[in-house]
Amino acid sequence: MARIGVFVCHCGTNIAKNVDVSRVVAAVGRLPNVVHATEYKYMCSEPGQQMIRQAMEEHKLDRVVVAACSPHLHERTFRACASQAGLNPYLVEMCNIREQCSWCHKDPERATQRAYEQIAMTVAKAYYDQPLTQNRLPVERRALVIGGGIAGIQAALDIADAGHPVVLVERSPSIGGRMAQFDKTFPTLDCSACILTPKMVDVAAHPNITLRTYAEVEELNGFVGNFEAKIRLKARSVRLEECKGCGECWERCPAKRQNIPSEFDAGLSTRAAIYTPFPQAVPNVPVIDREHCLYFQTGKCGVCAKRCPVGCIDFEMQDEILTERFGAVVVATGFDVMDPRVYGEYGGGQYANVITGLEFERLMNASGPTGGHLVRPSDHKEPKTVVFVQCVGSRDQDKGHEYCSRVCCMYTAKHATLLKDKMPDAEAYVFYIDIRATGKNYEEFILRAQRDYGVRYLRGRVSRIYPEGDRLIVRGADSLAGEQIEVAADLVVLAAAAEPRAGAREVAQMLGIGQDKDGFFSEAHPKLRPVENLTAGIFIAGACQFIKDIPDAVASASAAAAKVAGLLAKDHLLSEAQVASVDPVACRGCLQCVRICPFSAIEETTWKDPIERIEKRVAQVNANVCMGCGTCAAACFSGAAQLAGFRDEQVFDEIATAVFVDAAAALAGESE
Repeated sequence: MARIGVFVCHCGTNIAKNVDVSRVVAAVGRLPNVVHATEYKYMCSEPGQQMIRQAMEEHKLDRVVVAACSPHLHERTFRACASQAGLNPYLVEMCNIREQCSWCHKDPERATQRAYEQIAMTVAKAYYDQPLTQNRLPVERRALVIGGGIAGIQAALDIADAGHPVVLVERSPSIGGRMAQFDKTFPTLDCSACILTPKMVDVAAHPNITLRTYAEVEELNGFVGNFEAKIRLKARSVRLEECKGCGECWERCPAKRQNIPSEFDAGLSTRAAIYTPFPQAVPNVPVIDREHCLYFQTGKCGVCAKRCPVGCIDFEMQDEILTERFGAVVVATGFDVMDPRVYGEYGGGQYANVITGLEFERLMNASGPTGGHLVRPSDHKEPKTVVFVQCVGSRDQDKGHEYCSRVCCMYTAKHATLLKDKMPDAEAYVFYIDIRATGKNYEEFILRAQRDYGVRYLRGRVSRIYPEGDRLIVRGADSLAGEQIEVAADLVVLAAAAEPRAGAREVAQMLGIGQDKDGFFSEAHPKLRPVENLTAGIFIAGACQFIKDIPDAVASASAAAAKVAGLLAKDHLLSEAQVASVDPVACRGCLQCVRICPFSAIEETTWKDPIERIEKRVAQVNANVCMGCGTCAAACFSGAAQLAGFRDEQVFDEIATAVFVDAAAALAGESE
């Protein structure tokens, strides 16, 4: 006979506002197998946890039900509390009467009845709970960081400084990411390169960091503490160890005449077929673009090999696949900029003098295609009037994205300030919906752009941009003045929305991590586990989680690194105990569970029946990889797949309780 204790939390007024907690506790105390029921304002607090431990001792409780907030938030808290009192933590159940009851039922009587129903269902499930144990797992004390932008760089450096080996994988020929393309950073207007490039050099020089650029992670298997990654080192056609970065190869490359757009310069300049992305690249070693290289296209040329003073060009080089083991993974794959050409009314892609904010960055950058001298792409003349249009693709569910891209208000103010700083006589207009400047000194920065630099802010949307002579007419509204307005501009800069990196879905599927509705990688909990993922051992950093400015990206990277360092410092890890299992006797071998498992934790195997002495195809769960989602158990036609803590008898008893319980009678003190 189970001895169940029920502890109902007020959660301040989050629950108690709509739920009559005292009535619920009195009714719950009369449920079968409940020997103790009580309430407290904050059950997760130290006094609340102490109340649970004392009750467990006094009433000899062998099951605990906590009716409070989401298990997602505090299940670990109450399991640890019970464990301290000597109870197996998996004999603790949480019932969510905050989000699933109080917050969604505004009628107090209905909320109270519903709270009782949910607790009664949880008590029924708890009756069948069994002690579960966790396995001890070894830890591979190495970390993998995917993405070499500022977040990936910071995470790699912090983990390496903690004494753990790190492999940093970047798909481009150089680390640096988006920040390497920027001119200045807001709100201090520090030189972006001056902040970033020393960190890039530190990565290359760090004894605990192995840098793998022009590489991609193609496969990740295993589980926390024991991941196995397949990394493709794409053929650079240049031997890294021998190259001196002298530049003779790309200076002499005949393919320069093909006008190959430079990805780093956002297509505003051209490059050779053999190139480094930018002068400060790390490693400062070129790569051959085989799609445009004359040697690979025609079998002729080879000028770069002839000109190389150290003979490091290798046309026979092939991709190399490395298989390496890691204990933890940090994902920092960054973001992309939305293509504004969907806004035909803005002329993106039609008019040369309508550019994006990223293109403006390159034009203003001292290492950019114009050496930092702002000119119009169409005729290379200095613009006298520049119009900045905000929220192009942000906060627009019709053509763009519903979310705010967060950084656009600030980088537009930065762009306008830089324009006025370099060209004081130029006019700068900013069309905006509203200003969202929430960081430290951000509001002051925007006010300074208006007050000290004379940037004119116009509150209203732009409806159309069209050419008139060699200028662009920007038609919009000034809602503060209550009038339509037209501005004749020499250059228009669109603050295009930031969005998830191309291929983010494929990366998520490969790593077994979640995505939100917008395609960004999901955290385990936005408040308590902001850099963790539901897949244990995989952490997220930077703008792949959501758009972040540089301080926030660096902070999240250091947070992820701290989590990784803590994990790798352990002698061993404990596996998840609430995992699935497959009964080979009942398994029909349909392998539906293998196909649908989101964590690839189930595989096909053969099993020999000891009685009938026949072999058959069955599914088998790798308990170390399983995350206990229960997808397999829900889909299993034969009932062979079961999830510990959610076995069929538990679920069926919950359902029966939900169907037959009379909450109104129970709360009135009547027998059910």
